[in-house]
Amino acid sequence: MNETVYWSASRIAHEIRSARLGCRQIVEACLERIEQVNPQINAVVQLASERALQEADALDRMAAHEQFRGPLHGVPITIKDSLDTEGIVTTGGTLGRKDHLPDQDAPVVARLRAAGAVLLGKTNTPELTFSGETNNLIYGRTNNPYDLQRSPGGSSGGSAAIVACGGAALDLGSDTGGSIREPAHLCGIAGIKPTSGRTPRSGHIVPYGGGALDSLTQIGPMARYVEDLSLALPLICGPDGRDPAVVPVPMGDPQAVDTSGLRIAWFADNGIVSPVDDIQRVVTATAKALRAKGFNLEEKLLPQTRELVNLTTEFREATNAGFIMRLLQRYGTEQPGEELQGYLTEQGIANANHLDPALLEAIDDARSRALGFFEDYDAILCPASFAIARPHQASHNDSFDDWGYMQIQNLLGWPGVSVRAGTSAEELPVGVQVVAAPWREDVALALAQQIETLMGGFQPPPL
Repeated sequence: MNETVYWSASRIAHEIRSARLGCRQIVEACLERIEQVNPQINAVVQLASERALQEADALDRMAAHEQFRGPLHGVPITIKDSLDTEGIVTTGGTLGRKDHLPDQDAPVVARLRAAGAVLLGKTNTPELTFSGETNNLIYGRTNNPYDLQRSPGGSSGGSAAIVACGGAALDLGSDTGGSIREPAHLCGIAGIKPTSGRTPRSGHIVPYGGGALDSLTQIGPMARYVEDLSLALPLICGPDGRDPAVVPVPMGDPQAVDTSGLRIAWFADNGIVSPVDDIQRVVTATAKALRAKGFNLEEKLLPQTRELVNLTTEFREATNAGFIMRLLQRYGTEQPGEELQGYLTEQGIANANHLDPALLEAIDDARSRALGFFEDYDAILCPASFAIARPHQASHNDSFDDWGYMQIQNLLGWPGVSVRAGTSAEELPVGVQVVAAPWREDVALALAQQIETLMGGFQPPPL
């Protein structure tokens, strides 16, 4: 195996600019890696090999004249199949779009390509992204590269799996209730859910304009290394003239953050659903390692945690079925998969027709009160999930309480980063989550970078 496939996107871009690596060389290496591992993990569902090689050749010609398209010049990427890609079939995992061929890239995709990234193909997603298991009726199931009998999580499971295997340096995932952070944790890579309003959702299968649900879904990068999140995130941020929720807030530089002065709250158990022992051990070990390096940590749980988890559960139960039905109708899907059928119960449909305005008022009140936590703390260190990679279909039994470690950040709109910090007794990745105040992705990324350095970060899978 060519070791370049495990280089960071930052290093790949640097080596290309320094004329020590060719764009075609790294693109061919990643395509070869996809060919090697994809039959086992089923993460890449559409390939654009010929186009990617043509683009790589054009970028090499530019580089020969010391001309570079942008900071990702020649970096190979894949994109979650929930995001539109011009000229490449984009299904969102739903049968109504099994042959859908977009005529333009989603803005976040276009921005990466404009920065010089080379798109290799699309990665698998559950139908409409609504599942903790990456499986659909079009492409089937994706497997975890650390254990093929286990799930890579959802909904960005295909993205996490192929990045972990070295098939791409970067991918873009989406996160409505943990769908970037949990697969990153389960597959041993890094991923960030940005602040609500940071990145446009135009061209995504779960689009902007979701009514009460609109603020939950965010697009963010996934990579093996935190430095690549810091590289890619600023490139996809900012208004696109279509998504009305996106705000032009400047992005802070993680390298400019004085991490030694951060006030960090941490906890290994939210008191609602206890994580497995390996997760609690790794979170605790991470806190101890940070404290040993002089960081200021206090074991402290967000006071509104129980209230926020309850509100998230009530909110999702009241809105999911109706939203899913509208999306299925929009995309012309008459036969949804098993995972979506689980939402479309008689009770779920009844709830969709009776959304209590008092619930929305309670959510806004809780959001306001929760912001006060950042008067005393700059960041939160906590589990990225309650479980490590589990056998396929185990997530079908999950409750909204189980997803509380991730979903409350969607409800609050706060940024969260998942980064590998350890290994389970079964040799599976264990991540931790770093949460920061709204618009302070720079703080979350800076602390995640410190954790990656202290705890070892990404480790290649056995494939």
